[in-house]
Amino acid sequence: MIRLFDTARGEVRDLSLRTPGQVSMYVCGPTVDNLPHLGHGRFTLVWDVARRWFTFQGLNVHYVSNITDIDDKIIARANNEGRSDIDVVTQYEAEWWDAMALLGVKEPDDTPHATDYVADMVELISAFLERDVAYVTSDGVYFDVSTVPDYGLLAGQALDTLRAGERVEVNDEKRSPLDFALWKNAKPGEPRWPAPFGEGRPGWHTECVVMSLDLLGEGFDLHCGGLDLKFPHHENERAQAEAAQLPFARHWGHNGWVMVNGVKMSTSLNNFTSLTDLLARTDPRAYRLLVLRSHYRSPIEVTPSTIADAERALERIDTFARRFSLPVLGGEAFEIASVRAWEGEGLELYERVVTAMNDDLNTPLAMAQLFEAVSVANAAADEGREAPARRLAQCVNSLFGGMGLSLHGRNDVADEVSEALVAERDAARSARNWSEADRLREELVKRGWIVEDGPSGTLIRKP
Repeated sequence: MIRLFDTARGEVRDLSLRTPGQVSMYVCGPTVDNLPHLGHGRFTLVWDVARRWFTFQGLNVHYVSNITDIDDKIIARANNEGRSDIDVVTQYEAEWWDAMALLGVKEPDDTPHATDYVADMVELISAFLERDVAYVTSDGVYFDVSTVPDYGLLAGQALDTLRAGERVEVNDEKRSPLDFALWKNAKPGEPRWPAPFGEGRPGWHTECVVMSLDLLGEGFDLHCGGLDLKFPHHENERAQAEAAQLPFARHWGHNGWVMVNGVKMSTSLNNFTSLTDLLARTDPRAYRLLVLRSHYRSPIEVTPSTIADAERALERIDTFARRFSLPVLGGEAFEIASVRAWEGEGLELYERVVTAMNDDLNTPLAMAQLFEAVSVANAAADEGREAPARRLAQCVNSLFGGMGLSLHGRNDVADEVSEALVAERDAARSARNWSEADRLREELVKRGWIVEDGPSGTLIRKP
């Protein structure tokens, strides 16, 4: 049984599925007004790992993640740069998918765009007005949070407590500063859509309600995102579903912040580093490994030193993969545990990792167990116990692959001369002609290869 922390309940509990064997999963996606930052990278990796792990355990996952392509920030950038909002969206959505591809994040099964659902949002807002849970002001339509008795559930605070710490907003027509915009009346030069309550555009908090219910249906299993979305965004989504009397997410999951010198990373604090820049400077797998080595609900420091440490760990397991000539898994592929023949130490490792991962995605413990298994397999091979070492190595590779981390194990494609030198060196080693083996190693090094010894013979790769 998979157990996850449920933000609505404030505890780790069983992931009770609407339909046995199937997971319906909605992850709030980006507003495409800028380059993706490291926080974006973390939430996509966290929930990509969860998705892959569910699949690894034999579950059928329907994964939906949206694109917000109409928003104040998009309009502001378009106006500042003398561009259309469509130009801005086109550029930064392309940047987003490029970064996701480099990270090895599998594309969602569905990627709804807010602008494709405006008519549905207008219909929902009209229903709210009819039920008197929303009201019209001079600048748009607002949702009345006082009509939802348990408003503040995801924040872990009651409405009165939230009011005690609130800051009064500019609009004096709002019944409460906590009330949020469902619809914003059109301003000159801004995108607009027709509606019974006046031309304009939707507020941010309504799009995910209509998109998730349309694509996943009522009472879908899991609604996820970064901790910054817990309140008010996700709380406002939940409030609208409550007001519409529509069964919404059965389980809420949130990952922790990305920190820089102890301070949360965000565009508003102007302290974010472009994810695009990070991925251009380092092996993208290093960021996935850094994320895997931290519990998803805990803050994570992304600095040159933490990335360098992840790169060193990555080189260790790549060397291990090359030693055993392991096939490349992870990336676009989805591993499924049932296709593997688990036995001996491999089966014991599999069971330990499953126990860790099924307990609130305890990836730090799973990583510790996998790195320990790397040491055990290497030691076994050093002692000449190649068969059990190889079986354990294959298990390690499969488990990393189940979390989307590809180990680079197979030899690089070699030219004919280099292949001949490898064969000669293997023959020299078999004959225990160590001086000739050393000479052939030097020949390969001169040809630009890194040379390593594995149970199957000489392994060569490019630096």
